[in-house]
Amino acid sequence: MAAGSGRDHDFYQGKKQYIVELSIHSDEHYMREAYKQALLARDEGEIPVGAVVVADKRIIARAHNQTERLNDPTAHAEMLAVTAASHYFGTKYLNECALYVTLEPCGMCAGALYWAQLGKLVYAAADEKRGFTAINPKMIHPKTKVFRGPMQKEASALVSDFFRQLRDK
Repeated sequence: MAAGSGRDHDFYQGKKQYIVELSIHSDEHYMREAYKQALLARDEGEIPVGAVVVADKRIIARAHNQTERLNDPTAHAEMLAVTAASHYFGTKYLNECALYVTLEPCGMCAGALYWAQLGKLVYAAADEKRGFTAINPKMIHPKTKVFRGPMQKEASALVSDFFRQLRDK
């Protein structure tokens, strides 16, 4: 093709090109979606934790903490998201799924993730007091890939600010 034909590669002829591949199918994207759920929890007076379950590059479940609303100590974001994903697939096993959650799962949630045989867990903020790694890092299924992921600072600040506001009341 002749120069000036309107094709992008002609415009850059003789110059180095740097192509950055952007994808909405990234850990950062999915964690941002979980963070949006955490903001919903905060706005409802719940501990601000949000979660999404992803399968085949699609969000199939979204949840946030609802322990106060439902008067149910098991209504953690992870538990609600895993339940919704299990109903979506009609199975208790989620080995082809990834869970993105803004706070490290507690022991109860880690146990549920173990039994669901979750494929991948990505959490943002560590929970040094009640997180599963403080209790027993082996609580997660041995085949589950675990990552401490993006938005650690934002998620940690969200939880810290929530509890600071409660103390100041």
